[in-house]
Amino acid sequence: MKKIFSFTGAKRIVFGNGSFHALVSHIKELNAKNPLVVIDKNLAHAGFQERVANLLIPEGMKYTVYDKVEPEPGIELADAGAALARKNKCDIVIGIGGGSAMDVAKAIAVLATNKGSAVDYLGLNKIPEPGLPKIMIPTTAGTGSEVTFTAVFIRKNLKKKEGMNSPYLYPDLALLDPELTLSLPPQPTAQTGLDALCHAIESYTSVNASPMSELFSLQAIVLIAENLRTCVHDGKNLQARENMLLGSLYAGLGLANAGVTAVHSLSYPLGGKYGIGHGLANTLMLPATMAFNLPAALDKFADIAEAMGEITDDLPVREAAYLALEAVESLIEDCGIYSTLAEFGIKEKDFPALADVALTVARPLENNPRKVTKEDAIEIYNDAF
Repeated sequence: MKKIFSFTGAKRIVFGNGSFHALVSHIKELNAKNPLVVIDKNLAHAGFQERVANLLIPEGMKYTVYDKVEPEPGIELADAGAALARKNKCDIVIGIGGGSAMDVAKAIAVLATNKGSAVDYLGLNKIPEPGLPKIMIPTTAGTGSEVTFTAVFIRKNLKKKEGMNSPYLYPDLALLDPELTLSLPPQPTAQTGLDALCHAIESYTSVNASPMSELFSLQAIVLIAENLRTCVHDGKNLQARENMLLGSLYAGLGLANAGVTAVHSLSYPLGGKYGIGHGLANTLMLPATMAFNLPAALDKFADIAEAMGEITDDLPVREAAYLALEAVESLIEDCGIYSTLAEFGIKEKDFPALADVALTVARPLENNPRKVTKEDAIEIYNDAF
């Protein structure tokens, strides 16, 4: 057990059915009155923009909507949003949606008060000053972006993904209302839910895991394993949706404190070069990366198997650990995700180039329980192929 560890996250977390309706009071608590509402295009067209207006307008609150966010957002979206926030003198940023909307919103909040452009702040601890207050409201149970210090973007000119990482990106408030996830269709439910599972498994097996982060990561695995199938196939089940959002939150807290591992490093090139969505890319890489990491963390993977409902009593630890891989593969299949790398036009000759890019995503690889060489990365891609 580590004797010294730290634990951080969003400054405040509010969770519960109907909690979205208290948005105005939370804005006022942060001494703000002119929000920039960042929302993705699909949500805006699905009526969420009106739901926000119905809360803000009766209170006489002026606000600006920025609805340009797309899945796998380009970094230029953050700069354009920050310019809009400055132009309209916004004093708080509210991100509503999945990880893309919240990542863009977090970046806008710091860019609105710091000089330069988004590309200047890619990397770790490069943001010099705190930004505008920010409230993050997830409408998917997956990314955990509402409690992390990271904002990830596509650099289209380089065909790669990169992230900002700074304590100044932590939201002032994470507002989680399970009712907002009820309308999410089955496939996005599956992909975002499996993304949360990746966060939980990776943070639990990270070399930087602590006794406190492990509590959240392992309980996230329990909640996701018990509820994701129901959410995918019976999306109006509010109890399952509540449990999934809680599981995603716990996974996000584990991720924020222990970090992710090689799954994310290997999946980033799939998003950057081929446009594969983040949750799906992680799902495609998860089983093969687990199989690679398993010999280096047998006890941890045995714990994961038990958390996913496998019976591990009296089994040798290696056999118990392999049940974790079987449980994950079964969950992916039951959620209706059958894609392989080949289906996205990725060819075996692409693997060395993908491996080169993956190895530049260094921080997750440093967290990985087993060292990954270029040859290892190519082999993992082969297994996922």
